[in-house]
Amino acid sequence: MNLRGASTLFGRETRRFFKVKMQTIVAPALTALLYLIVFRYAMGNRSVPGLAVPYFDFLVPGLAMMAMMQNAFANTSSSLIAGKVMNIHAHLLMAPLTAAEVIGAFLLAAVMRALVVATVFLLVLSPFVHFPLPHPAVALLFALCASTIMGGLGIIGGMWAKKFDDMATISNFIIMPLTFLSGVFYSIGQLPPLWQQVNSINPFFYMVDGFRFGLLGVGDSHPTTAIGFVLLATIVTIITCWQLWRRGWRLKD
Repeated sequence: MNLRGASTLFGRETRRFFKVKMQTIVAPALTALLYLIVFRYAMGNRSVPGLAVPYFDFLVPGLAMMAMMQNAFANTSSSLIAGKVMNIHAHLLMAPLTAAEVIGAFLLAAVMRALVVATVFLLVLSPFVHFPLPHPAVALLFALCASTIMGGLGIIGGMWAKKFDDMATISNFIIMPLTFLSGVFYSIGQLPPLWQQVNSINPFFYMVDGFRFGLLGVGDSHPTTAIGFVLLATIVTIITCWQLWRRGWRLKD
């Protein structure tokens, strides 16, 4: 393996998002404060029906996971589509790196960005939220898997897209609806039976619910089911990214 080449690519992708600290660090902190003002003081001390936890405590893990997913997707997709638009992605294709090394570097950088964003988000809100943290290993597992899945989807989207409008289509009509329907703002137990069944096949729901279970000890799904679903989605995403990059899908058009 070309570990030096892979680490160089990982360093490039990591430095790229650290250079825009206003987006990766300051913006999540400001967003957290806005959520505090809007939801904490608008909803008061209301509890979530069926879960007996304060609504704001219930909300914060979902918001943190949503931020992780969006940033992991943005990190890989923006890098690839920018390379295509500026016609410099050929340099990456000619680099002495295997498909596994390229995909690994991209995904690790996406995970790094997602964890930085989530850490900042949770640190800002930690004085106002009670996290029992009964299952920290479970929370970390879901954070890593969700970041990997979304980073992988960003790679696939970046490979498919030919212009920024294509990426906006994916974000607005696929990523955003699945995120908002994943139980970030509500318990799916409050939904009609039909929509509960729809959510049972939404991988975003299991990412959010599993992460919430790790931080609060409550959730809408069984932890074992959520872990199995997310691990399977992670493996499928990694293999798909590797196979598509190995074939040069839509990268050599």
